[in-house]
Amino acid sequence: MSLTKEKKTELIGGYKVHEKDTGSPAVQVALLTERINSLSGHFKAHKKDHHSRQGLLRMVSVRRRLLEYMKKKSPDEYQGIIKKLDLRK
Repeated sequence: MSLTKEKKTELIGGYKVHEKDTGSPAVQVALLTERINSLSGHFKAHKKDHHSRQGLLRMVSVRRRLLEYMKKKSPDEYQGIIKKLDLRK
């Protein structure tokens, strides 16, 4: 369910803006997307896990707000992360 340390450092390395970056919106969106994707698979096996579904909806909401912030502050970075994470169809 949760991200392993190796996977998390790999994601941070791929989306960081500067050397010590761990909390920029791009990194946060990438980490949230990975957690959302792993939870989606969990719900295929556990259809009645409503408590985890509530957490999933909360994560989707946070990611949506971060993406709106990125779209407003730096549209180029927003477009890049959308393509890189394949979020919009």
